[in-house]
Amino acid sequence: MTLSLVPMPTSRLVPWMRRSSDEYEKSRVLAGETPEQAAEAARRSFGEAFPDGSPADGHLVYDVIDDARPGEPVGILWIAPRVPGSSDWWVFDVEIDEAHRGAGLGRATMLLAEQAAARHGAETLGLNVFGYNEVARHLYESLGYETTAVQMKKPVTA
Repeated sequence: MTLSLVPMPTSRLVPWMRRSSDEYEKSRVLAGETPEQAAEAARRSFGEAFPDGSPADGHLVYDVIDDARPGEPVGILWIAPRVPGSSDWWVFDVEIDEAHRGAGLGRATMLLAEQAAARHGAETLGLNVFGYNEVARHLYESLGYETTAVQMKKPVTA
């Protein structure tokens, strides 16, 4: 299996942005935010990254292509500097289509992400993984990503 990163064509970008924003919002709710907080965070994040409906400077959105099936994306990758102009880069979104999971494509995509970021001047590549996503946490740890912060929450009663 050989994968390639191909810039996502405009025809796929807007539908992907909607779906990705919706998924981000759902993840924030699962992580404990109110629906209103999650919606505002998604609106703000995507508004900054895609101010006119296309990626802001430095934001790279790719289709992940399995070279054995050219033209048929098996996932997506979105990377950019954490802060404009920084050498600290961030994986804002990475997803392998459900039908293709479990075959090592996530690992291969993350390795391609590291290479792409380095080619664009990155010195580090970071990411957020929600606490409930144990499969992703295990993958990132196995690739050498280290925990840099942990947020915890507990419901309390009077």
